[in-house]
Amino acid sequence: MNPSADGWIKKLLKDVSKNETFLQLPINTFYHHLKLSGYIYGNNVAVVHEVFDKNDWTDEELCKVNHILALLYIHNSQSSEKNFVESVIQFYNAIEEYKESFIQGLLGKKQSSMLLEGIINKRIHIDDNLLTKNFSYFITNALLFIDILAYQKYLSSSSISDTYLKDMELTIETIALTLFELKTNKTKYDESLIKLFESSLRYQYAENTTYNDVIKYIQNPLEKYYALDIACMASWTDKEIDHKELEFLNQLGNDLELKEEVILHAINDINIFYISNKDQIPLLTKKNLAQSFYDNSSKMVIKLINRNSKRLLKELRESKELMYLLTKSTTKTLSPEEQKKVNEQLLDIIKSIPSLAIFMLPGGAILLPLFVKFIPKLLPSSFDENRIED
Repeated sequence: MNPSADGWIKKLLKDVSKNETFLQLPINTFYHHLKLSGYIYGNNVAVVHEVFDKNDWTDEELCKVNHILALLYIHNSQSSEKNFVESVIQFYNAIEEYKESFIQGLLGKKQSSMLLEGIINKRIHIDDNLLTKNFSYFITNALLFIDILAYQKYLSSSSISDTYLKDMELTIETIALTLFELKTNKTKYDESLIKLFESSLRYQYAENTTYNDVIKYIQNPLEKYYALDIACMASWTDKEIDHKELEFLNQLGNDLELKEEVILHAINDINIFYISNKDQIPLLTKKNLAQSFYDNSSKMVIKLINRNSKRLLKELRESKELMYLLTKSTTKTLSPEEQKKVNEQLLDIIKSIPSLAIFMLPGGAILLPLFVKFIPKLLPSSFDENRIED
């Protein structure tokens, strides 16, 4: 099976039908295998439960395979009578943000399994040339499990709302932000990362969102395990979990009504995963994970802007208010109302440019402040020509 060639999902399903052992696993055990594969942490190093040999697959190919296997497991565990492929397509098509950002252009053009392949390709990687090999998958791929949680909810109620995904994204980001704030010795990169998260929360129209505001959104067991694991991962950005972070992790576990052994296992799992796979994860060769996250995110956003500069400039010229606010942002701090206007208008532009669909995905909001920051720097002459004075 070649996860980058047409027909890979059909081949995967055929091969899985010969050995469905992993589908019989208890849900807690399957989730643990998702962690071991790196899927939960956004750094796929193996196929979940070793359903297939890793071969020479890239991390993106491993991610696609694990994503489909996770969806298949949820489909089977819910005893859904719908065809798996059609069910997943209907699920993604039911989410307005996904449909508008990257699914719409695929509909009606391919057979079912081929259509799903197109959706998964867009959902996970969007464009092979856009993401560098060292890019931190925390932004997109570590949040892929939100799709799995949403699919589980979709199968149980035959519907899903964008609100659920936004609430879950907001919850995960707020928990991560709380942990970043607890770090005793913050570098300039940690501070930059905190600002990115804060700005992304404003994008979610949830000013002053706190831990206590979002903890209520976490209800079922999988949501609880996932929130705890992402918190453990966020605490590990400086390659250690200090006393304050440990206290927070214990508080989170208690608030989620998880047993002490579950909390200890989650902390132990992230330590073992990163230490065992340090040679397979480029980010771990860096001095500081937060620094790598910020630096690589910046590089990717700059690349996105450069590759879409002509289209962006054309769209920006049609919005004098947005041009004015972006120019103002280079010398003054925008008010919350102005930031909201910038984000709303930029998202409207982003929706019209397929290559920028990454900003519409869970976690994509974290990149939006960088997008605002780098547009004026990369297009100075154009902004001078269109500058609107007070």
